[in-house]
Amino acid sequence: MHLAPHTLRRIVSAATVALLATAVGCAPQPEEKSAAKPAGTAGATCAKGKLATQTSGKLTIATDEPAYEPWFKDGKPANGEGFESAVAYAVAKQLGYDKANVVWQSVPFNKAFAPGEKTFDFDVNQVSISAERKKAVDFSSGYYDVRQAVIALKNSKAAKATSIADLKGLKLGAQVGTTSLNYIDDVVKPTQEPAAYAKNDQAKSALQNGQVDAIVVDLPTAFYITAAEVTDAKIVGQFENQGGTPEQFGLVLDKGSALTSCVTTAVDALRKDGTLGSIEKQWLSDAVDAPVLK
Repeated sequence: MHLAPHTLRRIVSAATVALLATAVGCAPQPEEKSAAKPAGTAGATCAKGKLATQTSGKLTIATDEPAYEPWFKDGKPANGEGFESAVAYAVAKQLGYDKANVVWQSVPFNKAFAPGEKTFDFDVNQVSISAERKKAVDFSSGYYDVRQAVIALKNSKAAKATSIADLKGLKLGAQVGTTSLNYIDDVVKPTQEPAAYAKNDQAKSALQNGQVDAIVVDLPTAFYITAAEVTDAKIVGQFENQGGTPEQFGLVLDKGSALTSCVTTAVDALRKDGTLGSIEKQWLSDAVDAPVLK
C-alpha cells in the first residue's frame, strides 16, 4: 500500500518485510555490483515509441504478484485498472507506447530495487525513493506522495479520533527512527511519552495487546496492516505533509538506465497536466477511508 479483506495481501508476499522497511527509508544492504553504468547513458533518445527498451518496440513493466487493490484491480496489472496500473499505462502513453505494446512481468518487491541488471524497463510497486536505494537502482521522479497514518482497533476510543487534538491524550507507538515517530513527537505532541519499537511487527503486537492506543505508520503500510494483518483495526486518519520534500513512490529502473531521464520527463508531464492527480482521486482517495487529521 482501496479496502476489502483481501485488499492488500499482495503486500504480504513481499512488503511484509520490505514495505514496512520503507517507513524508515531503508533497503536491504546492497551487494557489490560490477561495472555499474553511469546514470543517463550518453546518446539516450526519448523519441516516442523508439526507446532503447528491453524488447524493441515494446515497453516491459514489472510489478509483484499477486497484485492487489487499490494499486491494481482483480489481480491483473494489464487491465489498466487500479492506481499503479493506470499510472503505468499513462507513463507508457507519454513515452509513445500504446496498451498493445506494453508487456507485464512479475518481479518480487525486494528484487525490484536490489542490485543487479534488470529484466524490465521500469518497475511500479510502491517503492519509496531513498538515498540508500539509489545506490543500487535509478528512480523516476515521484508519482505518489506518501503520507503517515494512524491505526487503532475498531472498537477503541482512539478509533473515534477526528483531529490531532483527539490524539494528544493517547498512548501512541511507532517504529524507532521513522518519519512515523517524528510525526508523533513533532505534530501530535502527545501528553504521554510515545512507545518506540525496533520493528513495526512489535508495534502491531502492542496495538493488539492493548499496550498502546494507536500506532503511526505510512499510509501504504496502513493499507496492508488493516486489510491483511490486523483486520479488527482501522485507519483513523492521515496527516498532512509537514513541509519539505514529501516521501514519494518512484518508478524503479536499472542503475544507469538510458531510460531514466525519459521516464522522469514523462512522470513530470503527467503531474504537471493533472493526470496523476486525477488517477489518484479515482483509485485512492475514494477507495480508502482515510480522512485528514488536522
